[in-house]
Amino acid sequence: MNKERRKRIGDAAEQVEQLKGEIESILEDEEEYMNNIPENMQGSERYETAETACENLQSAVDAMEEVLSSLEEAQD
Repeated sequence: MNKERRKRIGDAAEQVEQLKGEIESILEDEEEYMNNIPENMQGSERYETAETACENLQSAVDAMEEVLSSLEEAQD
């Protein structure tokens, strides 16, 4: 692989890293929201919606980590 393509991959990895950081920030906010729902409402639809959002956001973060790993391997 030539230098130009390696640089493009590096640039793409930086963008993915920024996106991952934004998703992690949203995840932290949603987890905080969920953790502040009163105990007597933890079985409610509101709580379950927040919990599902957290699970999906964590899956997105995990996927971004896989993308970063693949991009790193592509540069080798």
